[in-house]
Amino acid sequence: MTSADMGKAKSDSFYAPRKAIYPKEVDGKFRRIKWGLLAFTLAVYYLLPFVRWDRGPDAPSQAVLVDFPHRRFYFFFIEIWPQEVYYLTGLLILAALILFLMNALAGRIWCGYLCPQTVWTDLYLSAERWIEGDARERARKDAGPRSAKIWREKIAKHALWLLIAWWTGGAWVLYFADAPTLVYELATFQPGISEAYIWIGILTFTTYMLAGHMREQVCLYMCPWPRIQAALTDEYALNVTYRYDRGEPRMSLKQASALRAAGAPVGDCVDCDQCVAVCPTGVDIRKGASLGCVQCGLCIDACDSVMAKIGRSQSLIAYDTQMNCDRRRKGEAPLYKPLRARTLIYAALIVAIGALMSVKLATRDDSRLSVLHDRNPLAVTLKDGAVRNAYTIRFANMSAEPRRFLLETSGVEGAEVEIVGVEPDAEGRMIVGVGADQTRETRVLVTWRGARKTKGQTPILFTSKDVESDAAISMRDVFVTP
Repeated sequence: MTSADMGKAKSDSFYAPRKAIYPKEVDGKFRRIKWGLLAFTLAVYYLLPFVRWDRGPDAPSQAVLVDFPHRRFYFFFIEIWPQEVYYLTGLLILAALILFLMNALAGRIWCGYLCPQTVWTDLYLSAERWIEGDARERARKDAGPRSAKIWREKIAKHALWLLIAWWTGGAWVLYFADAPTLVYELATFQPGISEAYIWIGILTFTTYMLAGHMREQVCLYMCPWPRIQAALTDEYALNVTYRYDRGEPRMSLKQASALRAAGAPVGDCVDCDQCVAVCPTGVDIRKGASLGCVQCGLCIDACDSVMAKIGRSQSLIAYDTQMNCDRRRKGEAPLYKPLRARTLIYAALIVAIGALMSVKLATRDDSRLSVLHDRNPLAVTLKDGAVRNAYTIRFANMSAEPRRFLLETSGVEGAEVEIVGVEPDAEGRMIVGVGADQTRETRVLVTWRGARKTKGQTPILFTSKDVESDAAISMRDVFVTP
């Protein structure tokens, strides 16, 4: 292969080597918003496992806990059982709709301000600047020879990155066990928690790699949301936009001053490239919409600071639309429509699903009953001609106190009900005791002598009634006559 062929093969490669990006530090309105959200989200993530919530004796006291051994999810006063997984489905639907609404209003503001990749990358960049200096100094050090001072800074930076990653992984596992107890066990190397160390190691590695080394590569190549967002957006969605109707033709400040004095048309952009210098993904917003733009607004802060220094009005880069740039260029007034069919439908669905879930949570029973008919055989004919069906019935007590449930049947008049392992009380009632926050599975035999007069399936209703409160819950099944 000749050198020309090798060069062509290299240019046709499907893989684009990563170019080092050194985002410059900037101050401004959007940067301060990002700092505030970063502090808030990280504080919630790291400290929430230590928040306590009193649920009574023998109940977990951690406010937010995913309790796999007991199959529970606790969120302050809410307790979710495995049978209530539909709440998780509802939350996922709500999250998707909120994301769609955010996109319809202001593009990828989730990516720019709240995405975990953005938050931890911001944190890692701050640590990098603190140790190695700002963009120009870091670029110079990486391009030049390595001195002992540079090596010390590099080691310190990566040590700090690993410390942040380790605490990130450690905080995640605290959501799955009592946080203070697990912290003590991890610190004292107690036996039996090897899985916790494994997961901390995995999450430490992924955080260190994604936020420290891959950064914008995650947004450009790994995350599907930019592609989905591009399909969901419309011409009214606000995005970080270079207002080319005002900025073009762009040129240096010296050239612009000379042409402006001569009365020639001049744009406000002085081609300083500060918008590119502060971009965490290295995008030039002046080239238009880009898959790499995460809509963080840092280029707005950079441009506003330059405009303030040269005495020109701000918002040359702003949250706007391409449509409005074209309208202003034609001499028409800009058009903003935050309330339109798309946003109203999303908002209505969010309110409706949120209200439905809230009502369901507020009115849900604190007991459950499930009935499973034996399949093999469906029915048994006894010597005296009576027919017997067997069922597996599970009682669930979701309260913090032990309870007793009375089992009754209806629909098969005169049927005899027997619960295996449970003796009827003095009144002949079949009562099942279930401990606090527990389930109990029983085998129930229903014998019906009147079945000789029927064929096929007869509806049967099982009712579980709390002996103390009379609260009842019912489940339907069938009684099969062979």
